[in-house]
Amino acid sequence: MIRTTGDKVRDRTLAAIGGKGLFTKEIEEALAAGTIDLAVHSLKDVPTVLPEGLVIACHLPRADPRDAFLSRHAKGLADLPRGAIVGTSSLRRRAQLLAARRDLTVLPLRGNVETRLRKLEEGKVDATVLALAGLERLGLAHVATEILPVELMLPAPAQGVIGIEARSGDRRAERYLAAIDDAAASACSRAERALLAALDGSCRTPIAALAEIAGGELRLRARIVHPDGTQRHDTERRGAIPDAERLGHDAGAELRSAAGPDFFDLPIPEGIPV
Repeated sequence: MIRTTGDKVRDRTLAAIGGKGLFTKEIEEALAAGTIDLAVHSLKDVPTVLPEGLVIACHLPRADPRDAFLSRHAKGLADLPRGAIVGTSSLRRRAQLLAARRDLTVLPLRGNVETRLRKLEEGKVDATVLALAGLERLGLAHVATEILPVELMLPAPAQGVIGIEARSGDRRAERYLAAIDDAAASACSRAERALLAALDGSCRTPIAALAEIAGGELRLRARIVHPDGTQRHDTERRGAIPDAERLGHDAGAELRSAAGPDFFDLPIPEGIPV
């Protein structure tokens, strides 16, 4: 078992300690060295630029990409009292929460799912927001108080997708992985990650996206939000599935132009971790 820096450091936000790549660095080093043959990731935690010689060779079928709201005091986000404390380590969630409820106090909340649920139970926060896919995989979906609609809380790019990373040119691995690669998850992930790449996105910038396939067409919804929730830009693309990456890049270019350069050079919001 490989414990990454992202797993070990839990007293600061990911933005403050170097970004979501801290969940993959040590694993990718082992993969490149040949210590392991495959790396299994939550794809939303994987940077868009991979180390030389490594590729995302497989996408498993996507789980529910939405976010779940959890609280001991409210049935849903709208029911939280004014000034309630919501804990989340995600700038994307923070920004969208504040866009919906400017009266809330949002503080950093790190740790694995069990740690966050314990802090919620202990009353250190009034509510939190977690990926529904993660709760489902742990058999904990029933603890969700509300499933947040994507119109309010658009997911992180590739949320709910398990991606398998391999060494480029490893024909044996490619042969095995091709048999389980999910075409829909692959296309949607490529569109969302192309958007992220076009925006030079990281956990320092609140970027949200969701691609879906219906009737043989790919629909991509994308959003960037100022960390304090005061500014928001949305766009949408529809097109042929093989054009997934082009649609993502095009949407990202539009959002970058609409937001202006200062939008992507923002200070990390401060707060006392709980």
